[in-house]
Amino acid sequence: MPPALTARGFHAAMESVTRRLPFGLADVIPPSLLGFGVINGFTFLVDLALLTLLHSGLAQSLWLSITLAYAAAFALSFVLNRALNFRSHAPVGPQALTYTMVVIINYLLWILGVGSGLAALGVEYHLARVLAGACEAVYMYCAMRWVVFRDTSQLGGNAVQRPADDRDDHRVHGVRPGDGTPSRLYPDAGVGESGDAAPDDRSRVVDDQHALGRTAIDRGPS
Repeated sequence: MPPALTARGFHAAMESVTRRLPFGLADVIPPSLLGFGVINGFTFLVDLALLTLLHSGLAQSLWLSITLAYAAAFALSFVLNRALNFRSHAPVGPQALTYTMVVIINYLLWILGVGSGLAALGVEYHLARVLAGACEAVYMYCAMRWVVFRDTSQLGGNAVQRPADDRDDHRVHGVRPGDGTPSRLYPDAGVGESGDAAPDDRSRVVDDQHALGRTAIDRGPS
């Protein structure tokens, strides 16, 4: 299935669910928040599974197990949130760098600070990881929506890039992209992104204007 269709389907599902939330929550919870919960709930299960495998199964140290499981889960979270939830079209390089910095802060503050700290105090390490995960969920959603994918934040975290065929429709019907008004030069002529006639139609506009002028001269004053 094409990625664009998958993203639209995921967003449509999140919108459908949020519209049905009771107690006025539909007016408070945006689809991107629900999508974040779904995606990060899945990646959190991946995190716990890898943590259990590394620490209990392979007898790795707790700090190394937490680190490796955390890195794998958050890399997956970035890919899924960017493609399906926030549907960002900004360059991936700067976003990945910003996300890495956000994740490092999150790791030091919540994962090692809270997770390992609670485990050192005697809290069972799964429970410690769950408590730390609750704290990081709030932090990560805010960071992803308003910092990492800030190109979509003005649209509630669900920006959609207009398909190329929509832009072509504007050129065919002589409508200015964005405001839907006809071209002033020629109603049926194609228009470019600036709202002027497309280069291929300019000569037709000028020829028609000349033809109208010659007709007026031939008819003379009425």
